[in-house]
Amino acid sequence: MLKLDHVVIHVSDWERSNRFYADVLGAEVVPHGSGFVYRIGGQQLNVHGPGLEVQEVARLPVQPGNSDLCFEWEGSATEAQVHLAARGVEVSSGPVRRPGAKGEGQSVYFYDPDGSLLEFISYREEK
Repeated sequence: MLKLDHVVIHVSDWERSNRFYADVLGAEVVPHGSGFVYRIGGQQLNVHGPGLEVQEVARLPVQPGNSDLCFEWEGSATEAQVHLAARGVEVSSGPVRRPGAKGEGQSVYFYDPDGSLLEFISYREEK
């Protein structure tokens, strides 16, 4: 059985992105070579950024602002909105009903500092 091990994002500013992913997504920011990886709930984001030379890349390498990632939020979609607001992150859309890996959920969309689209999906029913 296959499981997704990691995905790649690209950032334009290490300090700004490290702060955002740690504060907003709860990532463990792990130094790796001349860059970083972000570990979030047993998943890993390999991060390409300034000064990092990468050996293997896609035909069209990921660029800052062109990723689209969804993370499962364990609370309700309303709680996700509150979490984002408390960190000064604007919700671009949601909550909206969307299909996810576990079926239908409520999603809240927002952007990272480079403009990559991020999504919190909640499978928990609102009270």
